[in-house]
Amino acid sequence: MPTSPLSTAQAARAAIAAQLDGIRRDAGLTGHELAVLCGWHKSKASRIARAKTAPSDDDIRAWCQACGVADRAADLIAASRTAESMYVHWRQIHRDGMRRVHEKTVPLYERTAHFRVYASNVVPGMLQTADYATGLLRSITAFQGTPDDVADAVQARLNRSRVVHEGNHRFGLLLEEAVLYYRVCDGPELAAQLRYLQEIMSRPNVSLGIIPFAARRTVWPLEAFYAFDDAQVAVETLTAEVNITAPGEVHTYLRAFAELSRSAVHGSAARECIMRALNSALE
Repeated sequence: MPTSPLSTAQAARAAIAAQLDGIRRDAGLTGHELAVLCGWHKSKASRIARAKTAPSDDDIRAWCQACGVADRAADLIAASRTAESMYVHWRQIHRDGMRRVHEKTVPLYERTAHFRVYASNVVPGMLQTADYATGLLRSITAFQGTPDDVADAVQARLNRSRVVHEGNHRFGLLLEEAVLYYRVCDGPELAAQLRYLQEIMSRPNVSLGIIPFAARRTVWPLEAFYAFDDAQVAVETLTAEVNITAPGEVHTYLRAFAELSRSAVHGSAARECIMRALNSALE
């Protein structure tokens, strides 16, 4: 089972550091000697080798040049960029607001045939109504202190969500029952969101499961994650999005999804869960 959504990103960074340190050793250089050749502070090479500091493109070029393997720099730079893209802070993603990130991910959504989504905190974005999304995105903007483009971001989110209604896409969606009660918007807006869930679960391409509060479970509640076919998993933490593409780790998340599915109820039982939450939202 997944233990940390950062594991793949950390492993990728550590692999780059290990390769660079191996190059240094093969060149017969100490970390101090390498730093001198590169014109760095004496501790910089050591921090890079221990994966404490992520190397820039120029750092990798200088490292390889000093070790006599300049021809290896391009491949290492490409691998390093991939490792860094695995773990991206929300503040960086949202530095210009949230609209662009929704627009940027449209191609990924359009080419994905099978979505598997586990939601432990909020209704998945692809199922959000405009009012629910507005309440949520306003809270995110205020918390992160990023530019307020909520109205445009909500519209971009709705545009991206067309994949639920268009094309040949299948959706396996699991929601913890608590998600139905979290008030990221006012009661009437939450009630409208829950009614939409009841509507959308009738679609033949949508399988919506609810994991009840009292369900006996073999997998503990996890961070929310989105699986795009068998190729990529996006895991959402408070501070960052972690993008996982390593086949072994993707398989682990898909296995977790399958295990969580066994704890979920579907069909009429899921509708009853939603109806209870709907009545609560209207109180």
